Amino acid sequence: MPAIFIISLVLTMVGLGGGLIFAPLFILLAFPPSTAISASLFLNGIAALSAAIIYFRNKMVDFQLALPLIITSMLAAPLGARFTSKIDLKVLTGLLALIVFCAALRMLLGRKTECQGVKVGFWRKAVGSGAIGLSIGFIGGLLGIGGGVFIVPLLIYVLKAPTKTAAATSIFIVVFSSFSGFIGHIAMTPVDWRFILLAACFSFAGAQIGSRLMVTKIKPMMIKRIFGIILLLFAFRLIIKIL
Repeated sequence: MPAIFIISLVLTMVGLGGGLIFAPLFILLAFPPSTAISASLFLNGIAALSAAIIYFRNKMVDFQLALPLIITSMLAAPLGARFTSKIDLKVLTGLLALIVFCAALRMLLGRKTECQGVKVGFWRKAVGSGAIGLSIGFIGGLLGIGGGVFIVPLLIYVLKAPTKTAAATSIFIVVFSSFSGFIGHIAMTPVDWRFILLAACFSFAGAQIGSRLMVTKIKPMMIKRIFGIILLLFAFRLIIKIL
């Protein structure tokens, strides 16, 4: 349980709920894969919801970015899932690892001066976030992974969103994607409610602290550095998957 608390605390500061680490952790603890995935999605959603409450109260969520992305990603995910059996996943996963690795380097080796974002018009936000949603939804459906790890750098570098806004908006989006995936899984897999409800308390508490630290204490450049390290770990995880 302390591990769940710490994971939720750290990852909610950079726009993730924790699913990137929860599922592998539960599998290492000898959970059945289906149970690990469903529990991971639920805790991911709880952590994201906890953090989203803080970010919403502090007016850090950009709904013009979030809503088109939520809608288009939910439409594209089933299409990606249908292509899973038709594409060489090793090739696609390798390309994905390269993209994530390059994004990590940009986060870690970028300029010391932090850009606070560039004002972007309504239609560019709507069309741009919609296009990102289509891409993220398709990739998520194809590979069975969450989209939060891709949303933050795309919002920062494509739509020029400030770092903290990108992280807060990503968390808001992750709430929907996590609970949507969880609902899909519980229709097919029995759930250990006793475990996940207890774990959810730790996840919620960790996310509360992590989000409050991001609002008041953590500088945007530090968020980018933390996120860059997480992206590196994710890239290596993808590489290991294809070896």
